[in-house]
Amino acid sequence: MKDLNSEKKIAVLIDAENAQYTVLNAVLSELSKHGHIVSKKAYGDWSSNHLRNWKQPLNELAINPVQQFSYTQGKNSSDAAMIIDAMDLLYSNNFDAFALISSDSDFTKLASRLRESQIYVFGVGEQKTPLAFRNACDDFIYTEVLRDLEAGDEAEQTDSSSSDQLSASKKSRQKLCCDTRLVNILRNSINEYADDDGWASLSGSGALIKRQYPDFDPRTYGYPTLSKLIEATELFEIDRRQSGSGNTHHIYVKDRRG
Repeated sequence: MKDLNSEKKIAVLIDAENAQYTVLNAVLSELSKHGHIVSKKAYGDWSSNHLRNWKQPLNELAINPVQQFSYTQGKNSSDAAMIIDAMDLLYSNNFDAFALISSDSDFTKLASRLRESQIYVFGVGEQKTPLAFRNACDDFIYTEVLRDLEAGDEAEQTDSSSSDQLSASKKSRQKLCCDTRLVNILRNSINEYADDDGWASLSGSGALIKRQYPDFDPRTYGYPTLSKLIEATELFEIDRRQSGSGNTHHIYVKDRRG
């Protein structure tokens, strides 16, 4: 059982007009890794045929649907309701983090306002989500990544050759090294924390990457962790150092260019 005093208490707010019900389970599973989900609300005009397929996943996942009629045809009025609720939840002082599930840039200001109140903000949306909203969050998670992971899990349960299928989604060393943006992100973060011998703590470098690029995720490149991604590039040396107790280790990385 999770300790509510030590875990992040997360409020999940879903813009049903700009989200996919098919990834809800994967989204909640991902957010559960970061804390305890206390509140789950989805906003939309549930009388609309556009949202008719949401009923079952909302019931199964115990998500509270919030009805917001569209006052004008073609206009999404649920955004305002979601923003108002978010501020009410903020002022309740019961939450440490908010998860805004939407690909709509209209929530950029909300994400910024929550962060100003020292609330951790997760954003979850498609890769087409505008950069401004992605950068307004502390951590932005792509639904495409979650969808691929969920598909991989299902394949693993039904097909013994799934490992071959999953490895095919990994970008090769050549493709990784040709990705100038990726290489610069990795090198700059490692150089920022490098000691006199060039070694940098992976945890420190990873934290810096997330602060600078909230939407950065090694799974986008087909690798489960940052260390696996860095290792795959073969551009860096990896040193796994045992801690004093010997039960855990810390990973350090060094640019091979010296």
